[in-house]
Amino acid sequence: MKNMTLKEIATACKGEYHGDEHFLDKAVSSVVIDSRLVQIDSLFVAIRGERVDGHSFIPKTIEDGALCALSEEKLEGADFPYILVSSCKEALIDLAEHYRQALNITAVGITGSVGKTSTKEMMASVFSQKYSVQWTPGNFNNEIGLPLTIFSIRQEHEVAVLEMGISYFGDMDILSRMARPDICVLTNIGTAHIEHLKSRDGILKEKSQIFNYMNPEGRIFLNGDDDKLITIPPYKGITPTYYGLNPELPFYATNIISKGLRGTTATYHTPKSTFTAHIQVPGTFMVYNALAATAVAYSLEMADKEIIKGIEALTPIAGRSNIIETEKYTLIDDCYNAGPATMKSAIELLEQAETRKVAILGDMFELGPEEEKLHYDVGLFAGDKNLDQIICIGSLSKHIYQGCKSRGFENILHFPSKNEFFGQIDKILSLNDTILLKASNGMAFSEIVAIIKER
Repeated sequence: MKNMTLKEIATACKGEYHGDEHFLDKAVSSVVIDSRLVQIDSLFVAIRGERVDGHSFIPKTIEDGALCALSEEKLEGADFPYILVSSCKEALIDLAEHYRQALNITAVGITGSVGKTSTKEMMASVFSQKYSVQWTPGNFNNEIGLPLTIFSIRQEHEVAVLEMGISYFGDMDILSRMARPDICVLTNIGTAHIEHLKSRDGILKEKSQIFNYMNPEGRIFLNGDDDKLITIPPYKGITPTYYGLNPELPFYATNIISKGLRGTTATYHTPKSTFTAHIQVPGTFMVYNALAATAVAYSLEMADKEIIKGIEALTPIAGRSNIIETEKYTLIDDCYNAGPATMKSAIELLEQAETRKVAILGDMFELGPEEEKLHYDVGLFAGDKNLDQIICIGSLSKHIYQGCKSRGFENILHFPSKNEFFGQIDKILSLNDTILLKASNGMAFSEIVAIIKER
């Protein structure tokens, strides 16, 4: 990582240095919170978790080569450098903010209710055709994950694609302060995290805080088909650029042709050109991700041929519309996360399969007081689709079951837990089934994916 000394670190995070002063001018090689990822000269930040307290691993990290540790506890008798701080989490944030401002890089910040990760992956694929790109791994998009992504940026990187996810009011201000985006992208305003943010207007207000620390000469890109995002006015003289399916927008798509599980082909229109590209990842919603990437790529002075190559190079990632072919089944692994909109999109994707279609649906979390109704609405939606079997797993998914049954759909089962489903799995699934697995991450449906793959 870019040169950052212990003296600089102590100042940036308002900490008190303890140890041999000869180490103060020595630079760390990386910043980690997982003791297993320690390298020679790493800075280990001792985060207190719900189950594990990082402070208990400090001595081991030093043995493994860490140069220094950030600690909330005074380490009596320590014979190694450490920096005492009031909060390791706050110190991590302060340090990330400091490090980001020392980087000479174009940062693209992405937020929205759904589609953040898939848009981030699409942009990384496109931008990599011209630039050296670093992007958020997995969903490292919160107050702990974003700093780690920022620390992974190296001198050779030219563009950083930073996913920014929030749950509570005030979260985005902190993320924006660290990311300092040059380009801001908002995918949509849905109902994810509505439990804490109260309404779509509340979500819009919080998501819009991404502008708080953006480059005053930066760019803003918004989904022009979203009824909330189109209400965002110019921010400090920066007029948003819109993308979507409306041909009156500067970046839009036509001739969208679904190839089912084999992806989507579309024609993309820019202010200067028109081109056609095929997205390998299934789901027509991916066209919006390609449009967002195209719009930002134009601001980065990329050519159409580079954009096309990037769109077509994108491959699925685990848990995100990932098609898995086994000897017996075709799995649509979309179980990383879920909300009402993405659940419905996944069901529509399954409907395009050419074999027996089975949906395994689980609970959706953080939906607030209307969580039962929102699950019931998904059931109503699923009950009208051309599916062969629906399995609902979890306490909230009972309402999906009820909504589906009210539509007269009979081939539906409900299991309170995964274990009860596992006991019946051989009786339910048939050879050559196409199986969708969709639920919030907390349901751990990846266990179901693993068991079905083994069979």
